[in-house]
Amino acid sequence: MRFSFSILIAAMLLAACERHDAPALDQQLYIWQRQWTPAHDAALRDSRDSFSTLRVLALQAFPNDGWHRARIDAALLQHDGRPLIAVIRLDGQLKALDQQQVSAQILQMLADWQAQGLTVSGVEIDHDAGNARLPAYTDFLVNLRGALPANLPLSITALPAWLDSPQLPALLASVDSSVLQVHAVSDPRRGLFDPEKARRWAKAWGRLTDKPFYLALPAYGVALLPDADGAPVVESEVPLERDGQRRELLADPQQLSGLAKDLREERPEHLAGLIWFRLPLANDRRAWSLGTLRAVARGDALSSQLGLAFSDHDGLQDIALRNVGNLDSAWPARIIVKASACEGADALAGYSLQQSADLLTFTRLRDGRLPAGGQRAIGWARCAFIDQGGSHVDP
Repeated sequence: MRFSFSILIAAMLLAACERHDAPALDQQLYIWQRQWTPAHDAALRDSRDSFSTLRVLALQAFPNDGWHRARIDAALLQHDGRPLIAVIRLDGQLKALDQQQVSAQILQMLADWQAQGLTVSGVEIDHDAGNARLPAYTDFLVNLRGALPANLPLSITALPAWLDSPQLPALLASVDSSVLQVHAVSDPRRGLFDPEKARRWAKAWGRLTDKPFYLALPAYGVALLPDADGAPVVESEVPLERDGQRRELLADPQQLSGLAKDLREERPEHLAGLIWFRLPLANDRRAWSLGTLRAVARGDALSSQLGLAFSDHDGLQDIALRNVGNLDSAWPARIIVKASACEGADALAGYSLQQSADLLTFTRLRDGRLPAGGQRAIGWARCAFIDQGGSHVDP
């Protein structure tokens, strides 16, 4: 009896462990730059092991400004080899969608990409239609589905506000899958993202659709600038020529990591995966670093690990701040270096220096972020003695 009881307990523990190990969610990426640069090469290469599929901005239509193609690097995409979904952005301010024109533009874009050696795995339409326009949008999608190759999946970017529309089931029935955008969907002054609302929206969406859907999640930041009437103007990747104090908003990696964990452990019906907006480039100042994005996508524990690095050049020490953790960090408020008999020392941009007989104190002058795995020079010193082990960083 004792032996059988032990086996029973072991089986129960094993079953509990198996229940705890929630299945992984598919992880995909948006590439949203209208002009590709050499920085895309490293970003694609370093993201390949963590993200299964690329959803690439391909084509945009604006009111009064016509159509614009994204200038992609087809050779990089061809070499990358991951499934490729072309995203067509139809601005929500368009008064109407010209079925014939839109279909012709998409088919020509697909033909051009194919001529460049690319195989497209799907098309996604991104159109922020108001609820009153959803019946017309549904008809548009039904006709577009008929114009596209039968074997090419069609998906849409969708808004939580559509949950209030009785048209939503018919709309979702017209496409093969949907991408529920749960960031930047309300007044930007309230923030980019609310995890509790995102959970509720995802569960509600799963109850309404019988097809796969994804959640589009933020891995970026924006700045808010006041307009003449006090309404906020959003500055994202492209700097705006506008005066005024900028209020920076950044999606919180810890918050998003918690949401992803919850979704793995209690997955809404039909949720197929997560799509992160957007692939960060090395010079993208308003996006998480790729190191942090990869850690969040994998479900790794997040931490910043700040320290100092010293490099000697004939007695002159360059002093750098480094982050060997996997979580981007704000620049620390103060950095103290134990040093004596200094002939000279100075701080670099972003910090000021106060010097005493045995201390160099670097004080932050403005905000900034140090990416996971990154390093930034903060100053230099020529001293007879620097106690590297005794130096420290204050948050």
